[in-house]
Amino acid sequence: MKRAAIVRILSLLLLGQAAPALMAQVVVPESTHTTQVATDARTRARLHTELGAMYFQDGNMAVALEEAKIAIEADPGYASAYSLRALVHTGLREFAAAEADFKKALSLAPGDPDISNNYGWFLCQRDRARESIPYFLSAVRNPLYSTPERAYTNAGACAIKAGDYDAARDYLNQALRLASDGGLLAQMQLANLAYVQGNLVEARNRFLEVMRGIGEPPAELLWLGIRIERKMGNKAEEESLTAQLRRLYPTSPEFQELLMGKYE
Repeated sequence: MKRAAIVRILSLLLLGQAAPALMAQVVVPESTHTTQVATDARTRARLHTELGAMYFQDGNMAVALEEAKIAIEADPGYASAYSLRALVHTGLREFAAAEADFKKALSLAPGDPDISNNYGWFLCQRDRARESIPYFLSAVRNPLYSTPERAYTNAGACAIKAGDYDAARDYLNQALRLASDGGLLAQMQLANLAYVQGNLVEARNRFLEVMRGIGEPPAELLWLGIRIERKMGNKAEEESLTAQLRRLYPTSPEFQELLMGKYE
């Protein structure tokens, strides 16, 4: 189903237009009515959050923020709405507001693995890598978490940032064992780990394996490859990867680092 159609359906549901109104008056006992009101509020909050997530994924931060606000007003106890708003604030570089929303979301749903994973990644990106690891491990301990390999991969990437290379390798190997897609993201982080430890041959072999298995390479992967080839003295390969990074991601942080010569 196309995104426009999904948005239209969600909009109809949010406006109460998905079904004709009942003509007969129904008398509901108060306790049942209260439960129904709470259920309706949660449904509105969930739908606005899902709609906001679509706009967030499309990069429309203003509308995503408004949808999160509406969801929270509909049901102030809905943790996922705060989590969405935290992600939007992060995208807008409003980090204090993002952290406040992550903490609110976790206070409402302490065991939610997606929120734990997202907050862990937020901390890691804010140069608080050691603080982030417990949140990834909290996510993977939840037996209902459908993508534990993602949290293990994030834990590995952030352990590399923290300089805990043994733990990083353990987390990334766990991700490989669980991944159903070959664990390309975990393989990329293992290539990164080999690079920072100076094992250039292993780093390049893993990098090339990921490049063969992936479609359009992300900026992070191209930047890693550029640095590997540069350190190994492979000028032609370095220039080829640089051209790809320039063409595909001219506004990325990785390309800006390249322009500034920040190879390490």
